[in-house]
Amino acid sequence: MVSVRYLVRDVDLSIAFYTSYLGFALKQQFGPAMAILTRGDLSLWLAGPLASAARPMPDGRTPEPGGWNRFVLEVEQLPSIVTEMGEAGVRFRNQIVEGPGGRQILCEDPSGNVIELFEPS
Repeated sequence: MVSVRYLVRDVDLSIAFYTSYLGFALKQQFGPAMAILTRGDLSLWLAGPLASAARPMPDGRTPEPGGWNRFVLEVEQLPSIVTEMGEAGVRFRNQIVEGPGGRQILCEDPSGNVIELFEPS
């Protein structure tokens, strides 16, 4: 199993996003500080502002959500997923892009973390 940690602004809002739209299941929650979600062989750790992972670094930098690193979820029927998520107000960074291996799009969770949705050809 692969584990990925995402910093989020609101753990409960993030749980709702990942379980409602992307097929994750809640495995464990530590109040508003952190939650562990699973989908297949992926374990997603959502660390809120109260989590130890959000504490400032020795040089003063503070971990924060967002950026461009991401995990990729393989999906079927990408256009219909994009339509459903878009109607619910989910933010996308681009339009569906087609490449030699399939098509993809980048969406954001409620904290601005990127997820790539990929439909193989």
